[in-house]
Amino acid sequence: MPTDLSPTARALRTLEILQTRPGATADELAACLGVTERAARRYVAILREADIPVESIRGPHGGYRLGRGTRLPPVVFTEPEALGLVMAVLDGQPAAADVGDLVGSALGKVIRALPESIGRQAAALREHASAAPDRQSARPDPLTTSALVASVAARRRVLVTYRSESGNEWEAEVDPWAVVVRHGRWYLLCHSHRADAIRTYRIDRVSAVQQTAHGFEPPDGLDPVAAVEENLGTGWEFPTHVVFDAPLAEVAPWIRPPMGRLEPSENGCVLVGSTRNPAMYAQEWLASVPFAFRVEGGQELRAAVATLAARFAAAVVDQP
Repeated sequence: MPTDLSPTARALRTLEILQTRPGATADELAACLGVTERAARRYVAILREADIPVESIRGPHGGYRLGRGTRLPPVVFTEPEALGLVMAVLDGQPAAADVGDLVGSALGKVIRALPESIGRQAAALREHASAAPDRQSARPDPLTTSALVASVAARRRVLVTYRSESGNEWEAEVDPWAVVVRHGRWYLLCHSHRADAIRTYRIDRVSAVQQTAHGFEPPDGLDPVAAVEENLGTGWEFPTHVVFDAPLAEVAPWIRPPMGRLEPSENGCVLVGSTRNPAMYAQEWLASVPFAFRVEGGQELRAAVATLAARFAAAVVDQP
């Protein structure tokens, strides 16, 4: 714990501890604050002087706890916390530098509520730091996202109206297992009852959510991030089957989960998956793998690789 905090700052830190750990003893408060027990009691006294009811419970299970109906002061950020928050917001949503942006407006309110010295630095950071937008990111509607998260927490089945990239729209009845943020995109990991399979829907393409009365239980030991990574490489329109002569252990670090499932073979390994965009699969994914390969499955991917190979071959042909 830093030693240059003021008594008021330590008292506020004491308040935070009592909020999260009701019944904390003077010894425990002292350990969290990095001070003596006597000093910890003094910070409790400062809170009481500020009309914040802190009750003392005696006995072997006693300690300090906040009284009922306690009205807490506004959240107080330290300088590193405030600057870290601004940096995280700009990193996640570069448009937040604009006060007209939804998140930018909220960030402005937070900055204005900060103490003057900290707020000045946070405002300067926001004004002078520039963030390049991620061209792959997509921002879903906050209310839609919140409705899905609420259904995940309540374990309630939902009806979602979904629009595909091609513009087709349909309604699906799904068990919402988790909401996952991956590389600037928000996904709903769910079990689709229509398809009787795991599905990964981009939340920015969900236009409506209706919670039903049906409950569900997610799979035991579910790892939402791993499940999304694995599922992104399956269920697309165009199948892919790529053979590598190199050992699986050498190829694996170069294979992104959405590319499919990498399996060992007699002379190397095989990548089995699917894609909605064969040209992107060939140009951005396969072209970056530094091993010889053969596309043995997926006519669309074979055509995309052949087109790419012809372009590259033409680029090094000497002109007469």
